[in-house]
Amino acid sequence: MDSTHTKSIDPLAIEALYRPCNLDDLGFDTTDELEPLADHLGQDRAVEALRFGMGIRHDGYNMFLLGSAGVGKHELLAEILDQGREPLSSLLDWCYVNNFDQPHRPIMLALPAGTGRAFREDMLHTVEDLLISIPAAFQSEEYQSQVQDLAERYTQREQEAFNELSEKAKDKGVALIQTPNGYTLAPTRDDKILSPADFETLPDAEKQRQMEIVESLKEELKAIVRQLPQWVKEGREKMRDLNREYSKLVIDQLFQDLKLKYESLPEVLNYLEAVKTNVIENVDAFRQTEGEGDLPAEMAHTKAREFRHYSVNVLVDNSEQKYAPVVHEDNPSFINLVGRIEHLSQYGTLITDFNLIQPGALHQANGGYLVLDAAKVLTNPFAWDALKRILKAREIRIQSLEQMFSFASTIQLEPEPIPLNTKVILTGDRHIYYLLQQFDPEFGQLFKVAADMSEDTAIEEKSVRLFARLVKTLQTRHQLLPLERGAVARVIEQCSRNIEDAEKLSLHIGSLSDLLRESDYLARQNNAETITRADVGKAVEAGIFRVDQLRERSHEHILREIQLVDTEGAKIAQVNGLSVYQLGNYAFGKPTRITATTRLGSGGVIDIEREAKLGGRIHSKGVMIISSFLASRYSADRPHSLAATLAFEQSYGGVEGDSASVAELAALISSLSRIPVYQHFAATGSVNQLGQVQAIGGVNEKVEGFFDICSARGLNGKQGVIIPSANRKHLMLREDVVAAARERQFAIYAVEYIDEALEILLGTPAGEKDTEGNYPKGSINGKVMACLDDWTAKRKNFSSSEHDDQPGRGDDE
Repeated sequence: MDSTHTKSIDPLAIEALYRPCNLDDLGFDTTDELEPLADHLGQDRAVEALRFGMGIRHDGYNMFLLGSAGVGKHELLAEILDQGREPLSSLLDWCYVNNFDQPHRPIMLALPAGTGRAFREDMLHTVEDLLISIPAAFQSEEYQSQVQDLAERYTQREQEAFNELSEKAKDKGVALIQTPNGYTLAPTRDDKILSPADFETLPDAEKQRQMEIVESLKEELKAIVRQLPQWVKEGREKMRDLNREYSKLVIDQLFQDLKLKYESLPEVLNYLEAVKTNVIENVDAFRQTEGEGDLPAEMAHTKAREFRHYSVNVLVDNSEQKYAPVVHEDNPSFINLVGRIEHLSQYGTLITDFNLIQPGALHQANGGYLVLDAAKVLTNPFAWDALKRILKAREIRIQSLEQMFSFASTIQLEPEPIPLNTKVILTGDRHIYYLLQQFDPEFGQLFKVAADMSEDTAIEEKSVRLFARLVKTLQTRHQLLPLERGAVARVIEQCSRNIEDAEKLSLHIGSLSDLLRESDYLARQNNAETITRADVGKAVEAGIFRVDQLRERSHEHILREIQLVDTEGAKIAQVNGLSVYQLGNYAFGKPTRITATTRLGSGGVIDIEREAKLGGRIHSKGVMIISSFLASRYSADRPHSLAATLAFEQSYGGVEGDSASVAELAALISSLSRIPVYQHFAATGSVNQLGQVQAIGGVNEKVEGFFDICSARGLNGKQGVIIPSANRKHLMLREDVVAAARERQFAIYAVEYIDEALEILLGTPAGEKDTEGNYPKGSINGKVMACLDDWTAKRKNFSSSEHDDQPGRGDDE
């Protein structure tokens, strides 16, 4: 059975070209009478997903909020997080303190919220007190007396040893003499020291005896001298013990109050014990002010800051945080996410310590929520891998990139990792989400909750009223003038046009807010107290005018006949197709001449755009479908004796999409049937292999693009555009187009099958097959069949003639 479908096609009714908002559905005079919208219009699915992701506490249930740019992802997310910001766990202050045993591995302290700041101040005050109390203790009379006693004790011990040796030597006729270089022994006679000359006059036996006595005493003297360092060492140890004893008295008293205050925190107590031990061992550092009198409190406060190794680095302070923290990191670089370790330049050398550890966004959001833009995370080097690694390990380990890749040649800090309990929420468009799902196996394990925002909602009485309240919400948020009922209706109509569907409303909050702000600006320019429908219309027109120069230049080329497009008369194999050019958020339509040539052959349809590598894959598919349709309809039971070419004339850029299929097929059939195409029509639509005309995008811009050219040249009442019937619900045409249609100066035709479009374009009945499988001779299809039958016969005759010209085969062959 043939798939031709023909019927009488009338232009669309005026009501089908633009769907106005029913003012009775609004039920108010101005938006001042409305309550702001508490719910999220059309976003039930996304809201439910976000609440589920916030509520579930298992690992991997981080969230990805899907939606196009400007749809209102951050506004929705902010409201949902504000409604349910219970902390994921008890909020903590995260601190780093010195590790006195291994300074390159700072110790992490997790303290109850608000304790970190207090502990830091307590440690600072403790150091201040030590700077005052320790010198005071060492200047006390009791301490000085014990130091003096200790010194006298060891001085007396040394003196007694030498005195004892001196008496022993005297009894043996030898004197112990103290010289600047130490002690020496000399023989005596009658208690007088013998000179060398007198010693030489002694008998040899006496000299020998004296020499032996001196040598014996020298050994005893050496033994005493050898004991002197040990006595000095013992003295120092006794002095150190004394200092430790006095230091401990002061330090124990100061640290006792701290220990009582933090007795419920074992980690803090362990740290305080380590600090106390270190202070006792390095008490001399606190005695540098000794002898200067009492240290003023201001100077002690300043000097205390020099003792950095006793300070507390409060990485995250949650003292003022009542709810779960919500952190938005606009620049999610590796450092901004994970944190960093800074360095100071000292004498030409870079140094660092635990005080220079700086937090990242993950630290700030610990116990709450971290909101990141997916595209920014993915485009920041190493950020995505670091984020995944941290989420899998459930801990934040601060490392520099040099450490990660083993590029560091100096000792680096290795702070203890901080446990992580954070929900990460990525925001981005659907393209990024599905790319990650497909190409990153870890993504699905870490981001198990997809919150997909709706881009539109159906136009119903209830949704229209809710949308009006949404307008009221934005009016209040941006401090705008109230909108009259007609202005709200115009906003609703524009939102339908933005989404290219007269039965739906766009939920793109960004575009809606821009339109309201621009309308408010125009209303205030006129000193108005409310925003009117006219203000909204002018705002729309002004927005288009600001970006409309390219469209004007493009249409100008047609009107000056630089680019050839006819809007009157009839031409064989020449059809006005329609294209849409998208420039950011702005799109405009433009007519394009499509031509075809046909001839005897067997090669099917050649797409010149594809051969020139200007045609995209979808366009090439559309041309293949056209070729298939022609072969199926006209050559189902005979050789396909057709060779044809198609081209977009004066097209020097890429051609993509199949929305020109109706125009291309009409050009081919006009060429085959030799029936001219009316040039006052333009056609758009996709065709399938059965001849059905399918919906296309940008229908409003395409219709308006052809209308603008016709209007500039002068409307003659014949001009119009053919669109797919499925696109009727998408029509929201400009007021001037609707007005021209109302005055019967311009028409829009909606067709379901290709034959309906052909009858309009060629002004001839398409024709249906009779019972014998033939088309009426005067019809479009009949003429096409006649042409193809003629080519088929010629092809057979040519083949026969070619065969007759071949030389006969000999018997030997």
